[in-house]
Amino acid sequence: MQFDSISDFFNMGGYAFYVWLAYGVTFFCLSTLIITSARQKRKVLIEIAKKMDREERLKETRSTKS
Repeated sequence: MQFDSISDFFNMGGYAFYVWLAYGVTFFCLSTLIITSARQKRKVLIEIAKKMDREERLKETRSTKS
């Protein structure tokens, strides 16, 4: 689809509200998904690091008691 001017492009042949709303909702959903996934990944990695430290401390205390 070819547009004669930039205003025709933004108007989208009279369907601008629906087209730009769809882009907006899609962008919002994808952004939310990316941010949520990044936060969840960070939490999981922190929990894994804590568990590894805890296991290391347990091994050290067990080896010093023996």
